[in-house]
Amino acid sequence: MARGFSAHLKEVSARQTDRLVIFKDNKPVAVMMNVQAYQDLVDELEDLRIEAVARDRLTTYEADQAISHEDMRSLFEQGD
Repeated sequence: MARGFSAHLKEVSARQTDRLVIFKDNKPVAVMMNVQAYQDLVDELEDLRIEAVARDRLTTYEADQAISHEDMRSLFEQGD
């Protein structure tokens, strides 16, 4: 890795390689990836977390306890 770092960095930054796993003593110790690929991964993970929370909340949803959109907006508009 040390000798070919520049070439590997160029491949990853150009997205010719999705990710590069770095090994030390035959064990994976790090992953190098393109910044945009990393951001895409973080965004997808956040979307999945939000979806999981929404799914969990739907299991306890009670329509008679819900607040209408208009009522919710009026609560926030009063604070202005």
